[in-house]
Amino acid sequence: MYMKVKRLIDILLSAIGLIVLSPIFAILIIAIKLDSPGPVLFKQKRVGIHKSHFSILKFRTMRIDTPKDTPTHLLENPDQWITTVGKFLRKTSLDELPQIINIFKGEMSIIGPRPALWNQYDLINERDKYGANDVPVGLTGWAQINGRDELPIEIKAKLDGEYVDKISFLFDVKCFVGTIFSVLRSEGVVEGGTGSNDKGKNI
Repeated sequence: MYMKVKRLIDILLSAIGLIVLSPIFAILIIAIKLDSPGPVLFKQKRVGIHKSHFSILKFRTMRIDTPKDTPTHLLENPDQWITTVGKFLRKTSLDELPQIINIFKGEMSIIGPRPALWNQYDLINERDKYGANDVPVGLTGWAQINGRDELPIEIKAKLDGEYVDKISFLFDVKCFVGTIFSVLRSEGVVEGGTGSNDKGKNI
């Protein structure tokens, strides 16, 4: 029953968000266009509920000649690929704002496990152990407020499993509030990355 309510909440809040945040969207679009050539939005193939694929939306933070489908932490000298505005967007997590569109379309939820890259098989397989691939992926989630980019894959998947076990309105509220404080403190942010078995990093 809550999953239906959760979807209604997602539609309502994402619609409000798109309207209220439209001035910020406009400012960021202008800043990105002035900073570097290329499209404003960055699309990337990600894994959604039941391991379906969709294109996640972000404000572009990297040069258009950056190697495709390569986690930032696997690039040689990642900073050379990140634009000036991109560094600010990543630090403040504002690059994630276009995912409100993914939420409105039903491809994501506000709260849920962060969608893995399509080729991030280790994380996908680890999540299978906890049923974390069978709930809507989210803009933020329980793992993000308990380590964010710093988490090893095994721990991240386990936390995603805890979210599956505890999923409810109140737990979603807890994750949402926790995310606000994490972003304000820039906790656990490691540039780029999608997780690894040694030192996990998740975009």
